[in-house]
Amino acid sequence: MSFFKKSDDQCQDSTIEELRQRILSAQLPSGVQRVASKELEMLSKISPNVAEFTIGLSYIDYIINLPWNKKTEDNLDLQSAERILNEKHSGLVKVKERILEHLAVKILMLNKKPRILVVDDEKIALQHLDHALKKEGYSVTTANSGLEAISKLETSAFDVVLTDLKMEKVDGIEVLEKTKHRYPDTQVIMITGYASVDTAVAAIKKGAFHYIAKPIKLDEVRLVVQDALKKKFSTRSSKGSVLCFAGPPGTGKTSLGRAIAEALGRKFSRISLGGMKDEAEIMGHRRTYAGAMPGRIIDEIHRAGVSNPVLMLDEMDKIGHDFKGDPSSALLEVLDPEQNHSFIDHYLDVPFDLSGVIFIVTANIADNMQDALRDRMEVIEFTGYTEDEKREIALRYLVPKQIQEKGLSDNPPAFTVEAVTKIIQEHTREAGIRNLERQIATICRKIATELVQNKGTAQDIRVTPELLDRYLGQRKYYFEVADEKNRVGVTTGLVWTEVGGAIIFVEAAKMKGSGELILTGSLGDVMRESAQAAMSYIRSNAAEFNIQDDFFEKQDIHVHVPAGAIPKDGPSAGATIGIALISLLTGHAARRDVAITGELTLTGRILPVGGIKEKLLAARQAGVNIVVLPRKNKVDTENLSDDVRKGLELVHADNINEIVDLVLLK
Repeated sequence: MSFFKKSDDQCQDSTIEELRQRILSAQLPSGVQRVASKELEMLSKISPNVAEFTIGLSYIDYIINLPWNKKTEDNLDLQSAERILNEKHSGLVKVKERILEHLAVKILMLNKKPRILVVDDEKIALQHLDHALKKEGYSVTTANSGLEAISKLETSAFDVVLTDLKMEKVDGIEVLEKTKHRYPDTQVIMITGYASVDTAVAAIKKGAFHYIAKPIKLDEVRLVVQDALKKKFSTRSSKGSVLCFAGPPGTGKTSLGRAIAEALGRKFSRISLGGMKDEAEIMGHRRTYAGAMPGRIIDEIHRAGVSNPVLMLDEMDKIGHDFKGDPSSALLEVLDPEQNHSFIDHYLDVPFDLSGVIFIVTANIADNMQDALRDRMEVIEFTGYTEDEKREIALRYLVPKQIQEKGLSDNPPAFTVEAVTKIIQEHTREAGIRNLERQIATICRKIATELVQNKGTAQDIRVTPELLDRYLGQRKYYFEVADEKNRVGVTTGLVWTEVGGAIIFVEAAKMKGSGELILTGSLGDVMRESAQAAMSYIRSNAAEFNIQDDFFEKQDIHVHVPAGAIPKDGPSAGATIGIALISLLTGHAARRDVAITGELTLTGRILPVGGIKEKLLAARQAGVNIVVLPRKNKVDTENLSDDVRKGLELVHADNINEIVDLVLLK
């Protein structure tokens, strides 16, 4: 029995010693090393047979293996980054511009000359320091008194301040205090005579970086300044940021995140937040039981092996919360650049620096995220692709990819431009390209099946519009507007949804009744209020439209938006509902080829709305000729490319009166 006990003790001792050596060689931050050593000391005093021993071993092993000081150097070559982004993605010009702007800022910050302020009341010493530091390539400013130094600190910032300690009126201690108060990150180096070294040490306790004793040795000055700059700029080149890619599915948000990581030369990790309800998934579990784990953020960094990866948080707008906590609130600390330099995971229980991580958040609708969370990130809107962009993406990327994946490289089918156009127009209806790729994949699978059945004897295969009916069946989508007739009480509207822009039809009918407004079509609260506001406007301005004042007393009005199984909400349909009601009550048919978007007020004003590009793309797909937009959205349409506006006449209006004659037929 004593033999086994001795064996267990020896095994425990060797394990403890091995961990002690690993802790010493891991170059952990001092605070983390202290915690790990303390945990190890506790383990050495307990039996290896108890559960706490195993939990402690796992904890120390995890801490040692975390990349506390491992970082990848950023590849800050703007031309290379632009080439990678263009190779991976066609279109998305504005989005790629914003990303390149971020990279350009990083390059400028990295290449910026350090600014140094030298303060000394001895002219010769000042000249020597000025000359020596300028030779090192620094931008040097001099001040011959503490008073002048404080004046210069009030107008500009410096990376390092070298100041003499003993000066008349304002001494070096006061310069140190003023500098640290105004610029806490600026490193201050004290210059002192031998007699006042004790005072210089006291200055270090007040926040000074170092002190240099007189007579000054220029080599020592250079080394101390280099160390001070290294301390300040240790994270400058790899400092992270928080971007939010918001837009419809299939527009390239995730793949663009990968392209950014490739362009920077960083590791890429992805966490799906859709449906996450437990905040411990983010913050980790406390080490009170055997199944405790770190949160997903720390775990992905552990897996990546570096402390500055590109970390994508996918589907942020679909995050949930219940009695287990609110993960979106737990992310506030993770995504706040002012706090995440000392993020504490519950499992680790020591601060980990997340400031080097580039966080990329994706969402279909940014407005669905928590306000405080959205405020911590820069939102970059992803809009839908135009028909021309979809055609180019299909021919350049999707067709070659599917030919390769479906084993058709030896007999590659040739897709004609006309066939791809027909797939886009008749078999898909989306803002992105995901469904377009599925249709191309379907065609490639059917061609592969034919090749196998014919034992590979097929000659050159050319996919033409005529072949599409055989491969994909009859067309699924039609030009809703172009195929319909003008009707009384039916107007065409434009709305924005999670999957891009869409056409809706608002139908209004009247019948005998007691003055009730009936609203159907799965309308949300905002849309219901829009209908009520439109009705109130018409009732208060009935004479202006030659409508009898008592029209609402003896009849009910029914407003319906077809596709009743699909929930609809938002502030874009007020003007559309208003025109439908005016058409119904005047008996004049509304033009189906005129689409309207904009919120309507009780005074008839048309207020601006969002999603203009997506709505115009939907209008083009549906065969609309004229689009009515709020006048305040004119700036949005002027920034759009010509291929978005092609074939559409845009009319901007401030008041519903301005568009009645345009939409209604006399």
